[in-house]
Amino acid sequence: MDHSDVSLYVMTPEFGAATQLEKIDMLDFADVVALNKFDKGGALDAIRDVKKQYKRNHNLWDINDDDIPVYGTIASQFNDPGMNNLYKHLMDLVDQKTKTDLSSTYEITKEMSEKVYVIPPKRVRYLSEIAENNRAYDEQLERQIKLAEKLYVLHKSIDELDERENKDVIHVLSEKIKQIQLDFDARNWKTIQDWESKYQSYQKDQFIFKVRGKELRVSTKSESLSFSKIPKVALPKLSSWGDIIRWTNQENVPGEFPFTAGLFPFKREGEDPTRMFAGEGGPERTNKRFHYVSLGMPAKRLSTAFDSVTLYGNDPDLRPDIYGKIGNSGVSICCLDDAKKLYSGFDLSSPTTSVSMTINGPAPMLLGYFMNAAIDQNCEKYIKENGLESEIHQKIDEIYNNKTRPTYQGDLPEGNDGLGLMLLGVTGDQVLPASVYNKIKSDTLSQVRGTVQADILKEDQAQNTCIFSTEFALRLMGDVQEYFIHNKVRNFYSVSISGYHIAEAGANPITQLAFTLANGFTYVEYYLSRGMSIDDFGPNLSFFFSNGIDPEYAVIGRVARRIWAKAMKVKYGAGERAQKLKYHIQTSGRSLHAQEIDFNDIRTTLQALYAIYDNCNSLHTNAYDEAITTPTEGSVRRAMAIQLIINKELGLAKNENPMQGSYIVEELTNLVEEAVLLEFDRINERGGVLGAMETMYQRSKIQEESLHYETLKHTGEYPIIGVNTFLNSKGSPTIVPDEVIRATEDEKKYQISMLDNLHQNKSKLSSQSLQQIQNAAINQENIFEVLMEACKHCSLGQITTALFEVGGQYRRNM
Repeated sequence: MDHSDVSLYVMTPEFGAATQLEKIDMLDFADVVALNKFDKGGALDAIRDVKKQYKRNHNLWDINDDDIPVYGTIASQFNDPGMNNLYKHLMDLVDQKTKTDLSSTYEITKEMSEKVYVIPPKRVRYLSEIAENNRAYDEQLERQIKLAEKLYVLHKSIDELDERENKDVIHVLSEKIKQIQLDFDARNWKTIQDWESKYQSYQKDQFIFKVRGKELRVSTKSESLSFSKIPKVALPKLSSWGDIIRWTNQENVPGEFPFTAGLFPFKREGEDPTRMFAGEGGPERTNKRFHYVSLGMPAKRLSTAFDSVTLYGNDPDLRPDIYGKIGNSGVSICCLDDAKKLYSGFDLSSPTTSVSMTINGPAPMLLGYFMNAAIDQNCEKYIKENGLESEIHQKIDEIYNNKTRPTYQGDLPEGNDGLGLMLLGVTGDQVLPASVYNKIKSDTLSQVRGTVQADILKEDQAQNTCIFSTEFALRLMGDVQEYFIHNKVRNFYSVSISGYHIAEAGANPITQLAFTLANGFTYVEYYLSRGMSIDDFGPNLSFFFSNGIDPEYAVIGRVARRIWAKAMKVKYGAGERAQKLKYHIQTSGRSLHAQEIDFNDIRTTLQALYAIYDNCNSLHTNAYDEAITTPTEGSVRRAMAIQLIINKELGLAKNENPMQGSYIVEELTNLVEEAVLLEFDRINERGGVLGAMETMYQRSKIQEESLHYETLKHTGEYPIIGVNTFLNSKGSPTIVPDEVIRATEDEKKYQISMLDNLHQNKSKLSSQSLQQIQNAAINQENIFEVLMEACKHCSLGQITTALFEVGGQYRRNM
């Protein structure tokens, strides 16, 4: 009895010796055989053996091997030639056997499946090489320390001897010094010679240093209410040369390799590391929240949360699975005009404005919207500076010709001067001469400051908002970085390599740090394989960590900076800017509890203290009520006050390297550093980051650590105040929030109607742009170059759909 029209047998190359094939009965019954995982070692030999066995089983002695229906396939790879040829053959067979019109129009090719490697096979050991490099650095340093100690003792001995009475002894000691100095690094000798002047430079009232060629003068001390002079950077009082060499090569002052204490000599005065996360409703409502949290702040540091519709690259729609999510738990952004309204009133080219966007799968599209919004802002400035308003308004009216034009909904909030709204519905190149527009565009790209998250590796490992196939998503990341290099985008980070989501999914601090740094080095290897220079892309990389209360969190920044600097300098030969690991940190959302929520502010304060003492580059403090609702304005104000009080009021925070010199901090730093390098070795054993992802190693480890935490929390072995100990005698009642933040019906309906108008008004331009995007993808051109133009006319969902067709959708390993 037949159960199918065509029998397909799927196997892999791991069947053992060729003689084992005789035992596989399915090869007798199969019409077609698919040898999947054709990228594995030995696949070519395997397909030869399977074809021989198929010949024997089916008595096909005279047939050419190329005509035998055995196909090597890589099912996990989008647009795989083997899968395409298998599909064509299956459809033709079904058509022949069933006499139905199912024959495929796809043209068969002689191409074989070939793995498109993200990391070249010869570089797959990169993580163990980094671990070996950093350990070798430490071992060499220990040898240099011993030599320094000997030199110190010998020099001090000579100083103590009377030259007239001990000439022979001094000669012997001098010869010994010469012998030792042959093995002593000249850079370390210079460090010893310069130590006293370096120490004294921090004792002066002013410290002079340069940033990008600009000389800066900073006061080295602050005065307390008791008139004490508190040093901003305190150096150890060292005399032993071995101690000096150890301290300068493992710790050093802030701003000097290996940057353990911080990336810059001093913190920027007048700019605290505050960066608050916001996103709700439509772009207008989040714009109001941004102006609320930044009102009166000298620096505008905005961090944007997007709704799940945007995170998955969709457009707002009436579809039930989309409509209810529009503008909830993040802001709804689906086109360029949304981005213009979202950031209106903020000068996006100002050196005191910085924008972070927490977006991953559709990151290139949101980045395109942001960049175009910034360009059009400067076009607006040019129009106003040159008195062209009436002329431009007339051009816009001609373009729209009585059609509905997008507008900012509601009144502008306090602090919003309307910058960015003049060109709603149009772009600068439509109303200004090409030469003027191109000059403004070039200048803007070199000025904008901020970060786009765009970290697709951690999405697969922890966060889950993947939309494109992993290889295609990485290609898009590489295209963005290449665009940044060619267009001199120096102040915007093309990726924020994120550990926060890994920690929130359940990883402990060591695993968070190890996985995040491993992902970072994977991007380094991928970009290098594409021919980019490490000093071109290295400065555009940034990191994002979570900060909990565990002891390892006290040193997470120190360890990250040290590991990154050693690897980038010694292994990759990177310059200083690429050696510096810049990171944003956010207090742990997982540590916020619904029981006794007032205690959450205490936890957040301690986590913020860790971060500020560790010299983070920017900080978000969570609101205490995030355990039960989207934060209200009141709770956000309290959260901001936490870090402001630490920065402005806490006396010890006036010092910028308070962690240095602590025995426990140094011990923790060394312990965590070695634990991270051991994890690198474990990932390397599984084929590097991408190989480990195939076996779901990262996800499994995160789940195990999450279960461990939840078990100890449940049993009470891990005490959490107000949750499993120090319980209120009245119990911990369920708290109903005073205000539940949700997008209104009006906001949802406006987003949909505005999008419909966009599609109608720009249908011709958008269809041309979408075709150009697909052509760029097929022809292996830079997709982001074309996407920057497409973002002027196309909605987010349109671009996502177009890229699905040429890059493939994400499919999770099971």
